[in-house]
Amino acid sequence: MRLFVVGAGEMGRWLARTLRPAVDRVAFADTNPQVAMDAADEMVDGRVVPLDTDEAFDCVALAVPIPAVPEAVEAHAPNAATGALVDVSGAMTEPLAAMAEHAEAEYASFHPLFAPPRAPGRVAYVPGESGSVVERVRETMREADNDVFETTAAEHDEAMRTVQTGAHTAVLAYALAAEDVPKEFHTPVSEPLSELAGTVTAGDAAVYGDIREAFGGADAIAEAAAELAEADSDSFSELFAEARERVGSDPREGAGRRRGGGETEGSRSGDGE
Repeated sequence: MRLFVVGAGEMGRWLARTLRPAVDRVAFADTNPQVAMDAADEMVDGRVVPLDTDEAFDCVALAVPIPAVPEAVEAHAPNAATGALVDVSGAMTEPLAAMAEHAEAEYASFHPLFAPPRAPGRVAYVPGESGSVVERVRETMREADNDVFETTAAEHDEAMRTVQTGAHTAVLAYALAAEDVPKEFHTPVSEPLSELAGTVTAGDAAVYGDIREAFGGADAIAEAAAELAEADSDSFSELFAEARERVGSDPREGAGRRRGGGETEGSRSGDGE
């Protein structure tokens, strides 16, 4: 399989490494040519091609920022005219709509729900027009010990409001509000929160900003925090009981419920960072 990875950052390189057993040769392109060259140097038989190449590939994989996906789909669909066009951007509704419009053969969306250094992990998958190439991509991801599960674009993007924007906002708010305290004072709650804050802030602010803009969900966290801060003793107890009921005995079961009556599938997805 001839693979063309558009976007040679961490996620593009992870995808190339993951699919390497099924790939004869991989080509990279990036808006920064040096980034593409560095990615190619990491791969056996890796090479660089210009973004405007008219070369045909069996699989074109878009690993670009969320806002850039629709334009990238339109630009690179011809490179996958007889193969498959896939993306690993992190959103699904708009990328799949763009692929439905422009893809000439197979297409699908994959979202690794982890940062590349934490691979393998869960990968959300929505088939658009599946076929032998898309199936080969999915199976190769599975063979690399990833848990690839099928979902829908709507279900995925709704879940991301909670497991990405909501979680990131809560962690960053804690980091901004927390005072500096000696390590020995940390508790079983504050210590992992501080570690999570370190994990999030070690990332790229632009990526987290794109996620927030794509999915929303930050306002719900702010509203819940304000409600807790302003609650009297009785109201606080009621909110505490409501939180306990939503989380249940196992925080992985039911933590995806949102204030306001809606539900997400947070229990099916992990943090993408």
